[in-house]
Amino acid sequence: MVPFIEHWVVALWAAFGILWLLAAFTAKRSVQFQQSGSRLLQTLLVFIGVALIFNIGRWLVRGWLTVRLTPETTPVVLAGAVLTVAGLLFAIWARLILGGNWSSTVTIKQDHELILRGPYQVVRHPIYTGILVAMLGTAFVYGITRCFVGIPFVALGYWLKLQIEEQFMLQQFGTRYADYRQHVRALIPFVL
Repeated sequence: MVPFIEHWVVALWAAFGILWLLAAFTAKRSVQFQQSGSRLLQTLLVFIGVALIFNIGRWLVRGWLTVRLTPETTPVVLAGAVLTVAGLLFAIWARLILGGNWSSTVTIKQDHELILRGPYQVVRHPIYTGILVAMLGTAFVYGITRCFVGIPFVALGYWLKLQIEEQFMLQQFGTRYADYRQHVRALIPFVL
């Protein structure tokens, strides 16, 4: 049963990626862009994390990175699958609520709106939260050290990206966004 779940999780991530690409066509026109240098670092960190989690470039991963950290039991794998699904659904919900204001890079869109409803009432960056939760779930499904090592790379890439997003939002929305920041955490409710 466990290998079936592992394949199912890969299929979920593939469907998520396709949905994400298709949704990109609904975004509004960008009027302000993040500098490419900072975007390159963020993208590189996320790519390294994803490569570790999904074992892209198998020849790079050897030694201690291949050690199993979690037991390969159905309850552990199922718990990981549930986290993966919950995280992906949370990210999709956030993306749907964000609508045309979404972008894969940090931008300000034409007629940009400050979204404060849905998952944005829980955390300011729910897409990142959802993806990180899903990646943690995937790490438990596979149970291999490389997966757990990959998550901090992705988290750091998102953390750097959200710092720039915060600057853009403060410039665009001023005190409205500053007030929002006072009441809603960035990634983890009540914590961070």
